[in-house]
Amino acid sequence: MEKIGITELILRDAHQSILATRMRTEDMEPILEKMDQVGYWAVEMWGGATFDVPLRYLNQDPWDRLRLIREKMPNTKLMMLLRAQNIVAYRNFPDDIVQKFVHYAHKNGIDVFRVFDALNDLRNMDTPMKAVKAEGAHLQACVSYTISPVHTTEYYIKFMQDLEKRGSDSICIKDMAGMISPKRAYDIIKGYKDQGGKCPVDLHSHSTSGMTGLAYQRAADAGVDVLDTDMSPIAEGTGHPATESVVYAFKDTEWDTGLNIDLLMEIRDHFRKIAKKYRHLIRMEALRPDPSIVLHQIPGGMISNLVSQLEMQGAIDKLDDVLKEIPIVREELGYPPLVTPTSQVVGVQAVMNVLFGRYKNLPKETLDYVKGMYGKSPAPISDDIKELILGPDWKDQVITCRPADLLEPEWDLRKKELEDMGLLKQEEDVLTYAIYPQVGLKFLKGEAVPEFTTDDLPLPIDHPASKAMIKSFFPEVKEIFVYDEEPKGGAAAIPTEFDVEVDGEMFEVKVNPKGGFIVAGAGGGAEAPPTDVEGGFKSPMQGTVLSIKVAEGDKVEEGQVVATVEAMKMETEVKADHGGEVKKIYVDEGDSVETGTLMMQIL
Repeated sequence: MEKIGITELILRDAHQSILATRMRTEDMEPILEKMDQVGYWAVEMWGGATFDVPLRYLNQDPWDRLRLIREKMPNTKLMMLLRAQNIVAYRNFPDDIVQKFVHYAHKNGIDVFRVFDALNDLRNMDTPMKAVKAEGAHLQACVSYTISPVHTTEYYIKFMQDLEKRGSDSICIKDMAGMISPKRAYDIIKGYKDQGGKCPVDLHSHSTSGMTGLAYQRAADAGVDVLDTDMSPIAEGTGHPATESVVYAFKDTEWDTGLNIDLLMEIRDHFRKIAKKYRHLIRMEALRPDPSIVLHQIPGGMISNLVSQLEMQGAIDKLDDVLKEIPIVREELGYPPLVTPTSQVVGVQAVMNVLFGRYKNLPKETLDYVKGMYGKSPAPISDDIKELILGPDWKDQVITCRPADLLEPEWDLRKKELEDMGLLKQEEDVLTYAIYPQVGLKFLKGEAVPEFTTDDLPLPIDHPASKAMIKSFFPEVKEIFVYDEEPKGGAAAIPTEFDVEVDGEMFEVKVNPKGGFIVAGAGGGAEAPPTDVEGGFKSPMQGTVLSIKVAEGDKVEEGQVVATVEAMKMETEVKADHGGEVKKIYVDEGDSVETGTLMMQIL
């Protein structure tokens, strides 16, 4: 057997899994030349959330990061994670955008494209796979791993054979939740190879279940060619097996990776400093294994999101009910793997079912999924569920074609829009704008503001983000508010730290008032809206108002859609709980609302 190759994940999936994808480019740069000497099979350093997070939170251009790493690592294959027709976002894009993205990613330095689809729908993978081959790059097609009655060992072997027939240069078993057992890893890889499989096999898994090290050993027994790891300072837990540990474990065996452990230790020293700098992003839940995942199959990141979402909705006491509902929803929706974006569809629908009744409240994404807009579900969705969700005319709504066939080309349109705004500086900007219209445009206009710079790190212990980290490890610690001066006159001090939602994610924000202290009863300004009126209609959930569907004076019926709210990163229709005339509207589009916020008066 040849030596096992190592794909290093420290520059992408490692900090995406443990540090909220926040590692800044300048904290990568000093170690890149040393990493280039290691002899990794590849370094995964782009794609996934490392495209939008720099735009959204770091005020950094992901294309600049790619070019820099390419310059500093000329001898190492650079890999990106491509979400098939979703590219680096959460919706399907037309073929011309997919093809242009692959072209410019390859031109700027990507050697290996790791292409996956959440549903393992080959139709969604077809265009990006062909685009990669057309560029002459290395195509590593993925099978998304999960556990269900339909996801058998034979299913995975057959899917890998199909990927090989479509021109894959290597195949990745992508275990995004860390659920693969030693036996399944062995059976799938050995079965594929014994049945004549010719593509090198790369096993990607997280350490969530605590058994991934054993799975890697059995994968080696079965003939795996490449294993995914990340440097120990940001490894294990919801991360991945530590690179140094795997390299040393296989040293002087038939699977010896050939990597220099002393050189790896030098790289480790750099990332130990990085982990300390980014300490405010570390959470206890991300560091420890959770073996229960093999039973409920809910990835750790998904659970933490659910906790946050339920806290926002004031319904954290419903967590156990939601965890019980998720497997039921997943079965009813055809056993989709719980990976972005299908994990969000299943998780949020389970929350809605618990809070409002089964399928009484339906986010747009659930409707689109059942219609087939995300692709074909692994197992059929029953007609009863389709009718329950889509209504009696469900047959007219469900599509059977490839979802992207319904999309019009966008490249020329988006390019002209950027040119008309005077913002087109490079062709890559068109892709930034097309994939993330709002976030990308804000960045291209120079209006993006970084959460922090590397010079700000580590954040002080009294920073709200640091306090959130402390709460994770010491939940019993009470909140402490620090004032430069005791408020006078017996007035009660109002906290200056708040939970604020930005694009569906919660952040702890500290407000530093200028020119005075915030005290109860002080201040003035506009009259606050009432909290209750006769015929008042209140928001059933926390979120951001996307649209108001009625105007004052309109007649509405019970159950009529009166607004849409973005809640838990999904678009949800808000329906009137009683009929009458809309006398007053108290919220505007773009407003944040809490559960129970008065939205309208309907009499």
